Amino acid sequence: MNNLELGDFAVIAVYFLIVTAIGYKTARGRTTPNELFLAGRTLGPMAIGFSLFASNISSDTLIGLPGAAYQHGISAANYEWMAGVVLMFAAIFVLPVLMRARVTTMPELMERRFDSRLRKYLSVITLFLSIILDTAGTLYAGGLIVTTFIPGTNLWEVCALLALFTSVYTAFGGLKAVVYTDVLQAVVLIGGSAAMTWIIFGEFDHSWSNVKEAVSPERLSLIRPLDDPSVPWLGLITGVPIVGFYYWAMNQYVVQRLLGARDIRAAGRASIFAAALKLLPIFIMTIPGAMVVPLLPGLEHPDQVYPTMVAEFTPVGLTGLILAGLIAALMSTLSSTLNASATLLTVDFIQPARPKLSDAELAKWGRICTFVLAAIAALWGPMIQYFSGLWTYLQQVFAFVASPLVATFLMGLWFKSLGPSAALRGLGCGHALSAVLFVLVETGVLPIHFTIIGGILFVATALFTALWARILGTRDTPAASDARIALLAKEGLERVPRDVMIGIVIVSVLTAVIVYALR
Repeated sequence: MNNLELGDFAVIAVYFLIVTAIGYKTARGRTTPNELFLAGRTLGPMAIGFSLFASNISSDTLIGLPGAAYQHGISAANYEWMAGVVLMFAAIFVLPVLMRARVTTMPELMERRFDSRLRKYLSVITLFLSIILDTAGTLYAGGLIVTTFIPGTNLWEVCALLALFTSVYTAFGGLKAVVYTDVLQAVVLIGGSAAMTWIIFGEFDHSWSNVKEAVSPERLSLIRPLDDPSVPWLGLITGVPIVGFYYWAMNQYVVQRLLGARDIRAAGRASIFAAALKLLPIFIMTIPGAMVVPLLPGLEHPDQVYPTMVAEFTPVGLTGLILAGLIAALMSTLSSTLNASATLLTVDFIQPARPKLSDAELAKWGRICTFVLAAIAALWGPMIQYFSGLWTYLQQVFAFVASPLVATFLMGLWFKSLGPSAALRGLGCGHALSAVLFVLVETGVLPIHFTIIGGILFVATALFTALWARILGTRDTPAASDARIALLAKEGLERVPRDVMIGIVIVSVLTAVIVYALR
């Protein structure tokens, strides 16, 4: 196993200095909430697209995807290409609503469509998922990497230091610092992962035929049978798109970049660019995890795969670049989730409770929230080591918690007659059923894959909501202004720029070709 050399530390140090400089520069003069949370709505498509990719492909993904591929095969990559499909769908049916509504948070849109109860509900759930899953999972993955390559370090201490550093430049640089550092991080991330893939592929003389001879065919297949432990085909067409929709169209830390776009054309182009980038993890993150099965047999835990790949196969010097990519991925997601979570706390809770606060005071509260949330995530992150695997931990919780939210959100967009009380009660029933199913699945009483459960919860929540709407009747009719959001969603196709639609067609064809080739 390679130890870090002086050159490796130099690469990592230079990276940290560049990130710090970007954060410092963008922080100067940025004091208003609009600048802190939405970058003044001035972001362009390339910056947003790279930022969407980098904030999603974090260290938890770099650890989780190869580990899942090592354990079950490349079917874990279905989450990646499906994300692109969801982004293209959102560009047509969700972005026009967001850009016309001029909201700051997704819960704010829920309030505009329903009432303040739905806003608070979605905000609390989003905060929970962002801190306990995204932020804590990222800290755990980063801590695992550092403790692997720097013996004697402690997981708890590493998580705390990573959270502190990232929260500093996020708190003072705001969304613009997050997005601009994401561009650098995306480039480093793609370059490091591609180099790692080429090295692993070289172990097979850069021959795909040799790979197929050494690795069992089922591990190199995206479309898997119903009993597949990773992503069964039924879960692929039900739960995976639903979880993906929440993540890419409702998750504040993702949507916040699109809300910061200068116009609908920039937001649409960014979505298509990110959708194209989401095809890369199939080749530079998932397939390498399957390829190393015959090279690294007998690893005890899937989360050990990527650190072991780097330690065993990278030459001295390149290790520093790859670790810089890992740190880039980690900090990208950390800064994104912290900024988005601070936005939710400030805009959805502090500002309504204290409406007389000035812009400077709101920005100050946003920074305080950033540090508090970072501390909570740093405390929870190390606890993830006691779960069966990082990737399963992330996807399973998302499936149970997010699926009812997606049903309520889509019904609100598409049915103008749906009232707030029916939506709230239907969502509550959906999450109550989710809790029951979670217990049954975890105890083995109900042996159904969590991706399929996601589809079940989506349909059940929709039925609960429709039933409550029928029971409440005319007593629960939304205001005309609220129903207008549903009409905007139906008019979305007419508002998508022509070049964005052309991009959607091109990326859709490319996605179909790749999935068919690896079916």
